[in-house]
Amino acid sequence: MTPFEIGLLAFPVLLGMIFLRAPIGLAMLVCGVAGMWIMTGSPNTVLSKFKTETYTTFSSHSLSIVPIFLLMGHLAGLGGMSRALFKAGEAWLGHRKGGMAMAAVGACAGFGSICGSSLATAATMARVALPELRSAGYSGGLSTAALAAGGTLGILIPPSIVLVIYASLTETNIAKLFLAAFVPGFLAALGYMLVIALYVRRHPEAAGRGPRLPYAERFRALRDVWPVLIIFGVMVGGIYQGIFNPTEGASVGALGVAILAWLQGGLDWPRLKQALLATAGGTAMIFFIVLGAGFFNAFLSLTRMPDLLTEWVITQGFGPWTVLTIILVIYLVLGCLMDSLSMILLTIPIFFPVMQALDFGMSPDLMAIWFGILVLIVVEVGLITPPVGLNLFVINAMDRSTPIRQTYGAVIWFVASDILRVIVLVLFPAISLFLVW
Repeated sequence: MTPFEIGLLAFPVLLGMIFLRAPIGLAMLVCGVAGMWIMTGSPNTVLSKFKTETYTTFSSHSLSIVPIFLLMGHLAGLGGMSRALFKAGEAWLGHRKGGMAMAAVGACAGFGSICGSSLATAATMARVALPELRSAGYSGGLSTAALAAGGTLGILIPPSIVLVIYASLTETNIAKLFLAAFVPGFLAALGYMLVIALYVRRHPEAAGRGPRLPYAERFRALRDVWPVLIIFGVMVGGIYQGIFNPTEGASVGALGVAILAWLQGGLDWPRLKQALLATAGGTAMIFFIVLGAGFFNAFLSLTRMPDLLTEWVITQGFGPWTVLTIILVIYLVLGCLMDSLSMILLTIPIFFPVMQALDFGMSPDLMAIWFGILVLIVVEVGLITPPVGLNLFVINAMDRSTPIRQTYGAVIWFVASDILRVIVLVLFPAISLFLVW
């Protein structure tokens, strides 16, 4: 059996372990260790890799931003920022048909700007908005689908943990990636609101209306949101202006969120301890997946699969746009089976060299940024694509009265919006890149 065939065989073994409910990080680690042992014929190489890979992974400065973003998201939930964002959107849009669901999407976008995690955004906003939506007469399907889709904005609107991992794998500038994600993130939120407007016209019984509030109360609701805007502006603006690097910016943001949560009475020692433990658990999970992916990708490097795949694509004469389309379709399929972080860690070392070898009429740096945004968006689609979209299960678990099939029926509208947005961003790369030129 050739090394390439051994590499190919590893993928069905890996997917089989995942289907048997093995943790994804463990599945990649086992396949990587076994594959390296087979390729080298010696356990010494594997043992040496355990020493070097573990140290380089957990001492990486670029990955130190991950626990800080997770902590910032937990502290933001304690500080009541999610509720303030939703109430502000509800004050301005709640009296319109479908307006409260639009407010939930807008609040998800705002919370995502200080969180960086899709699942955390979805779960946090669901606790705030789901009871309000149901009491206002919104159907279970629309309520859960809107919150699941809105939750994906947590990884699309900067800061984004997935973009941090992508930048680490491809050695791309994190600040430029964050900047390039702004417009696609705004288009995502706008597209979801448009979907809600169309859905409630097609299904008028699925949404209710809230009372129309006087403008004095609307502006009073906006007053509670300004701390979020200031923290986001200082954090992201400081990164783009070069005042501090992304890790330092995340630290400033986490400190600001912690101070705000304390001032609003949402942070005491038991809650801080809870946030720290949740952050530690989330960080351990992510880092273990990163470690497992490191071993699996080292095994693939021994098989020369990425290099051979790149050479095969070039010799076949496939056009760059054809190859890109195939890669994005693969991500859509994998999104129904795997979580976003695992997809990024598993596929980028294989697909990115192929993309580098193709000519899209732009510099390699711009291509890396553009491809990263496209991958991020398609991964985001996978979070709400039936039957295994993780956001769907998170939201549906918080509303047991809504059958999952109703959520599936409504979320398809949001998936269609995402696919249309992907097509637009593929055809017009300048939409993602004009801020970084």
